[in-house]
Amino acid sequence: MQFGIFTVSDITQDPTTGHTPSEAERIRATLTIAEHAEQVGLDVFALGEHHNPPFWSSSPTTTLAYIAARTERLILSTATTLITTNDPVKIAEDYAMLQHVSDGRMDLMLGRGNTGPVYPWFGKDIRQGLPLAIENYALLHKLWREDVVDWEGTFRTPLQGFTATPRPLDGVAPFVWHGSIRTPEIAEQAAYYGDGFFANNIFWPAEHYQRLIALYRQRYAHYGHGTPEQAIVGLGGQAFMAKNSQDAARQFRPYFDNAPVYGHGPSLEDFSEMTPLTVGSPQQVIDRYAGMREMFGDYQRQLFLMDHAGLPLKTVLEQLDFLGGEVVPVLRREFAKNRPAEVPDAPTHASLVAAAYGDAAPRAATPRANRGDNLSGPSPYQDAPAPAGAAFGLGGGAR
Repeated sequence: MQFGIFTVSDITQDPTTGHTPSEAERIRATLTIAEHAEQVGLDVFALGEHHNPPFWSSSPTTTLAYIAARTERLILSTATTLITTNDPVKIAEDYAMLQHVSDGRMDLMLGRGNTGPVYPWFGKDIRQGLPLAIENYALLHKLWREDVVDWEGTFRTPLQGFTATPRPLDGVAPFVWHGSIRTPEIAEQAAYYGDGFFANNIFWPAEHYQRLIALYRQRYAHYGHGTPEQAIVGLGGQAFMAKNSQDAARQFRPYFDNAPVYGHGPSLEDFSEMTPLTVGSPQQVIDRYAGMREMFGDYQRQLFLMDHAGLPLKTVLEQLDFLGGEVVPVLRREFAKNRPAEVPDAPTHASLVAAAYGDAAPRAATPRANRGDNLSGPSPYQDAPAPAGAAFGLGGGAR
């Protein structure tokens, strides 16, 4: 199991003080939070992508590369990368570069996002959201696995003899999670490719996510990637802790009541009953999240949203101390108990390299001199044969 945190990068007024941080203040706070996550023993830090106020994280790879340089062990991820409005070519380049500068300590979560206006901002039609997600990922998947790509699809100009650089570190593509709150087609997409499925179950009742995850597991097995129990599942979560539950509820209530996402809606108590939000003592959080395995089966990654709704930096760091110091060590032991041997660990770059190469040395892509024309002649890389059929656009199109 991997445990970590994710942030949506909101800039929200603190309802108890009236202070709204500047963009610069919130960015610096987030960098501090990421470093503290490693210090308290967490495994993963994931950053959302947004292109509008009141969010700041328009360039996740830039931020995650900085955090990679400031940490030694932390896995950097996204929550989510917008597969619909980003160009797959740029995603392939940016995240392969992040893979190199982090020495493989990264993966990414792909999703459609939840901000409708982002589509026209990037020249896309929201009515084509699902077809964009399907076609763009098919291209991204190909760009990371083939040195020379010919492509023709519906939503972008064709590619002929194109090479995305740099090539993935060690010749192994970054691991991909497909994130969804409500969409079965995304669970199907994750299953088709044998990728991970991240159910960000922070808003809706557990029964909805049980159905989504069950669909993903069933289809993962259908496509021949393993048994349903071997599918790679991640879950979202939320918690706020104090030494006793009364203090936790008293401290968090004004933030909950005024949060842009769920403020002025259900009561804190009702929302906590319907969703995984747990406001109470560390033991209450342990008890709640240890029970996730009963609902969803053995899974690989648990991320918590901890820094939202205007919570000040000092409070968030205290929450991470609870999470890393008291909650996660117990959850690690609980999830390890009676875990079937066939259930895989969470994928890492090292495990993917081992699966691809065994004891052999991994690829170190070494290019030939090239002017961007791969339509004829040898492969642009010294260690690869000429791409069959790549000349004259014969190397396979969209699939």
